[in-house]
Amino acid sequence: MTRANETEKQPTMLEQMGGVTGLALSSLPVVVFVLVNALAGLMPAIWSALGAAVLIGIALALRKGSVQPAVSAVFGVGIAAFIAYRTGDAKGFFLFGIWQSLVYGGAFILSILVRWPLAGVVWSFLNGQGTAWRQDKASVRDYDIATLVWALVFCSRFVVQRWLYDEASVGWLAAARLAMGYPLMAVALFATVWAVRRSDKRLKAALAAEEEEENREAEERLRAQAAGSQVTGNQVTGNQVAGHQAAGDADAGDRAEPNIYDQLLDAPAERRPTGEQRPQPARADER
Repeated sequence: MTRANETEKQPTMLEQMGGVTGLALSSLPVVVFVLVNALAGLMPAIWSALGAAVLIGIALALRKGSVQPAVSAVFGVGIAAFIAYRTGDAKGFFLFGIWQSLVYGGAFILSILVRWPLAGVVWSFLNGQGTAWRQDKASVRDYDIATLVWALVFCSRFVVQRWLYDEASVGWLAAARLAMGYPLMAVALFATVWAVRRSDKRLKAALAAEEEEENREAEERLRAQAAGSQVTGNQVTGNQVAGHQAAGDADAGDRAEPNIYDQLLDAPAERRPTGEQRPQPARADER
């Protein structure tokens, strides 16, 4: 199996969240709570919401889908039900989500101020792409914009739902929670995808340019080494020729001026002086 095929088979973020069905079912406990509270009161509404969350988890497990939305729903519904039980008021069911939105919005704003926009950090963590995008100012700016969109989503949730909470309007609280949930998240996800695509395009272009520059420098180094080797070879050849010429000149000088012994050795035998031909010393009476 190739790496490309493995990448194609990886589940998308929507699939990890259970798909459209999982997203719709995760909102069911809120609807059940509001309806049962209006018909039967607070305690039945609390137990009904918890039961709905558990049934969602069972249904998703039987479908062999992701149970992540159900787990999140059970956890969130459990905390919301506990607050509603402690406060003795149905609107307390939404209090946890209201303050949760404020915390998330503040975290996104703070990440922009410290130059670590959460939209880029979370995306890089989920996809294992590292933090190379932080070296590109344009990429940081794009992720700042996407992070700001997320901050606006959470802050708007807090402002609107907090106002409805003060007005003690349980029905409108439920409607606002549903309307400002996944629709606004879709807008924030769109902004994140926009930032990711722009950043990836720039990073790929920068990486290609860097590789091209490295290849060019390597080629220039090879050419310089080849030129240096050629110059060294020419110098060695010239020294060898000069050595051969010097040796030839020395031989020629030796041949041009032979000594007396070489002349005697080279002379013919009949011309060589014999013992008889050698001059005799003059006798005393001839002197």
